[in-house]
Amino acid sequence: MSFFDSVELGPPIEVFQLTKQYTEDDFPQKVNLGVGAYRTDDGKPWVLPVVRTAEKALANDDSLNKEYLPVLGLDLFSVLSTKMLLGSDSVPLAENRAFGVQVLSGTGALRVGAEFLAKRLGKTVFYFSKPTWENHRLVFLNAGFQEAREYRYWHEANRALDLEGFLEDLNNAPEGAVVILHACAHNPTGCDPTQEQWGQIAKVVKERKLFPFFDSAYQGFASGDLNKDAWAVRFFVNQGFEIFCAQSYAKNFGLYNERTGNLVVVSNNLANVAAVKSQITLIIRGNYSNPPSHGARIVAYVLSNKELNDQWGENIKTMSSRIIQMRKRLREELEALGTPGSWNHITDQIGMFSYTGLNEAQSLHMVQKHHIYMLKSGRISMCGITPNNVQYVAKSIHETLTSLPAKY
Repeated sequence: MSFFDSVELGPPIEVFQLTKQYTEDDFPQKVNLGVGAYRTDDGKPWVLPVVRTAEKALANDDSLNKEYLPVLGLDLFSVLSTKMLLGSDSVPLAENRAFGVQVLSGTGALRVGAEFLAKRLGKTVFYFSKPTWENHRLVFLNAGFQEAREYRYWHEANRALDLEGFLEDLNNAPEGAVVILHACAHNPTGCDPTQEQWGQIAKVVKERKLFPFFDSAYQGFASGDLNKDAWAVRFFVNQGFEIFCAQSYAKNFGLYNERTGNLVVVSNNLANVAAVKSQITLIIRGNYSNPPSHGARIVAYVLSNKELNDQWGENIKTMSSRIIQMRKRLREELEALGTPGSWNHITDQIGMFSYTGLNEAQSLHMVQKHHIYMLKSGRISMCGITPNNVQYVAKSIHETLTSLPAKY
């Protein structure tokens, strides 16, 4: 007899299971297109040079210690992060109506923000894109939301944004519902709305009195341009919206395991800021108490130093340009082989991921026959494609679609 006898085995997390399978596979041409982490042309993890510089400087600073940070984190980190997102000319920043809170990467920002909305504002319904990052649903439900709803996003036949379905679903949302919006480099499709389409989305969000919760995991990483990748968030703020935004430094600083993130809050009433901060403080205190300092100090050190900030800008251009180049190469290889279907969506998409259009049967075939590890949804991480394996990946996709044409 055990207290735990009634516990059922939970389903595996697909992306981590894929990585385990990849690691244990001894096939010489195996390729990991599942994990969402940057890789060099050699397929290796990359610690950004500017991060190495910052770490060495911080290690040699004897004034630093290992004392607790405040519950809301390192203030300089949050101030600089919020400014990076909203822009130096942000009106809410100038009026002290916007602030940031250091949290445990983007996931922690989503969780803290969602818990505040559910437990302090009584929000029960949230919307996420179909498809979306698989953790959105779990995080919001665990934070206290009661109902998860999808809005249409990906048009399978056109391999593009389903704007009509997107707007129709938001139009049918109950007043006050929370809607999760990807700031840029939509995960998993890599398909973002145009600026004109963002305008139409904002119009419906305002009419239906929905609360926009942005997820910004790729600022700078997507296009290499920090301002371009923050356009949607700044547009909503300039339209007068109150928002939450989850910022992550996993991708654009390569601080995957340092769990470095920022929750940005924009209010239309300065008088509410102190109360909101106090309630977020209590949520964090009852969860993980206070955040780790290492990653936040790295980011703050770089963002507060013009020379290092410029170097970081070059680092993110290196990463984004390599991914863009691999998109181009993959499309060229597929088209040269005469692979069934059109492949312009590979280069139309942006950011770390691509929705290839392969269905579940085809994706499983890629794993089982070709040892190319990808999600069953057809999503691939473009970072896993290198000059050394792009031809093999293209030939494998070609063989798969030739072998399983009826399911294409």
